[in-house]
Amino acid sequence: MGCFECCIKCLGGVPYASLVATILCFSGVALFCGCGHVALTGTVTILETHFSKVTSDHAMLTDVVQLMQYVIYGVASFFFLYGIILLAEGFYTTSAVKELHSEFKTTICGRCISGMFVFLTYILGVAWLGVFGFSAVPVFLFYNMWSTCAAMRSPMANLTDIDSICVDVRQYGIIPWNATPGKACGTTLGDICNTSEFYLSYHLYIVACAGAGATVIALVSFLPVSPLFFFFFFFLL
Repeated sequence: MGCFECCIKCLGGVPYASLVATILCFSGVALFCGCGHVALTGTVTILETHFSKVTSDHAMLTDVVQLMQYVIYGVASFFFLYGIILLAEGFYTTSAVKELHSEFKTTICGRCISGMFVFLTYILGVAWLGVFGFSAVPVFLFYNMWSTCAAMRSPMANLTDIDSICVDVRQYGIIPWNATPGKACGTTLGDICNTSEFYLSYHLYIVACAGAGATVIALVSFLPVSPLFFFFFFFLL
């Protein structure tokens, strides 16, 4: 066999669908974890500076944010390893199909492992779908604040008192009702929207939400082929 034929054979054994899904999974998890971590820090800074100046009022929120950041570290590490394992499993199943009419036979252990990955990937896909929905919540909250600031700058705002336009974050349950001041109105609200922390956190939450969506797509991309291989090997080999 020549070098060209050998290269063609090697390229034919590459699971391109799994490779693309793995790259998409890595990218989505990296965007979600990196942007989400920085955005959470910026959110706490905004709340401490403008909405809850008493430390005890937002102590629980600070603890929750720190816990979520530690969870982000674990998620990033887990999916780095899991993506590599799924890619390796993709190479394994692709090679199995290529060798189907030769002496290659799968073992019971191999079939069970493939089935386990199908089930685990399905569970993780459902979990990330929930993460995607949850990550849209801060985007919605920041969008409401941004749209309120944009409304104050519009010509129609001159017809009403600027100081009567407020954003009260206590109504979202982020901080308790006894937090002071708890809300921002008028020029104070406009100053918050012009800060770098608000601008950066808002856009990072959008990117983090997009990263979670990309991860869902990546995990779903692993599923169409994996069940086919699993049932094929289990019932026919």
